Amino acid sequence: MVNHEGHKEHEGREFETLSHQLIGYAIEVHRSLGPGLLESSYQKCLSRELELNGIAHDCEAPLPIEYKGINLDCGYRVDLLIENRLIIELKSVKKIEPIHEAQVLTYLKLSGIKTGLLINFNVSKLKEGIKRYVI
Repeated sequence: MVNHEGHKEHEGREFETLSHQLIGYAIEVHRSLGPGLLESSYQKCLSRELELNGIAHDCEAPLPIEYKGINLDCGYRVDLLIENRLIIELKSVKKIEPIHEAQVLTYLKLSGIKTGLLINFNVSKLKEGIKRYVI
């Protein structure tokens, strides 16, 4: 029997493994394409990289807002939802702004998912454009 803390530790290791894999795939896409393209280009290429590596994911996954007992489709979409447990928000901007970070945190809250990555592809070295979030 695994205690609650052991379960959290196991989930933490799984997240670390999954997030490291995702970062590696994003670096591969960035090396191939470089900065300066549209966000949608990076999304499609990263999705292809995930397919090639057998990672279950959804592109543009709908994110409804639950309000007074019903789910409302307000048009929110998660760029990439990985195995229903990791949100990836992609950007191709000069710099990450607080609103981008707020967007990821809001998506985590609305979805009930605890972990997310914000990846900005418009940088010379991708590691400079990656932020992790755990709520």
